[in-house]
Amino acid sequence: MACRVCTSRRVQKWGKQNGKQRYRCADCYHNFIFLNDAVKKANQFVWFYKWVMERQVYQHLVRDSRMSQSSLQRLFKFYLKSPPKNTVESKGHVHLLIDGTYFENGLCLILYYDYDIQYVQLFRETNQEKFREIKEDLLNLKKLGTQVYSVSCDGHKAIMKAVIKTFPNAILQRCVVHVKRQIKSYLGAKPQLAQAKDLLYYSRQITRIDTLEQAGQWLVEVHHWYGQQEEFINQKSVNEKTGRSWYTHKHLHQAATHLINAIPHLFSYLNDEQIPKSTNQIEGYFSHLKEKLSLHRGLRFEAKKNFIKWYLHFKNQEKRNRFF
Repeated sequence: MACRVCTSRRVQKWGKQNGKQRYRCADCYHNFIFLNDAVKKANQFVWFYKWVMERQVYQHLVRDSRMSQSSLQRLFKFYLKSPPKNTVESKGHVHLLIDGTYFENGLCLILYYDYDIQYVQLFRETNQEKFREIKEDLLNLKKLGTQVYSVSCDGHKAIMKAVIKTFPNAILQRCVVHVKRQIKSYLGAKPQLAQAKDLLYYSRQITRIDTLEQAGQWLVEVHHWYGQQEEFINQKSVNEKTGRSWYTHKHLHQAATHLINAIPHLFSYLNDEQIPKSTNQIEGYFSHLKEKLSLHRGLRFEAKKNFIKWYLHFKNQEKRNRFF
């Protein structure tokens, strides 16, 4: 240890001040307190972690840290300017969940989530789910040695197409919860048409199917129902003056089409119990993240993006300590 004024090494302990050790230089008689900046930064990082992960607002942090709010804001601003980089935990036979969610200001966050180890292998901050970007992300995972065995997603065309192009042998699984929820969104909770009531009933059965026998029975019933109602579902109305046509029962047609298109990849999980049949884990991830962000509404756009990066980093650290 050297004196901060004359750099002399002739330094001795000289009592304490506010619980901290004081020192005195034997050459220039300067009194000072030795501060270890590395230790200081490490101790202060705890408050940043609590601010991001533990729903701690400034009022509580000021009380617990004994730092002023302005000091905490400067500290958090420093960390937000230098977010960590994501690391990929490469492994084979990965069951991947892919989904995106939207925030204010048009920000879209896409996660590539490893279902087995509960780890975000990759993420992208963009403005919407685009085929070119998703394909690029999957190619990067492939280059890093990640072998994708199955992909569970909400059926977004960009995701499905990118997976087929990048991992042609991967098994696709449509999220059964998304299918059920989307059909209810089209039809409403209490539809009036008898055909819509039947379709809503069949959609509610999807999440309850646990065996190939149950799936087979369900498919037979849906096929029989659709054969009887196909003409009604696809019925069109025409404006005689303009010649423009539209589906008479628009929402029923949308719901039926959505279900029929989902069927080819709806029951992949029945052939392999390790394949997740929904993206509920990643949906919970999004919910917790948005809850944390809602406490810090004043963040600017770039700070919000970096807050998300820190959140993902901390969550991955928790899983890495658990699984590795």
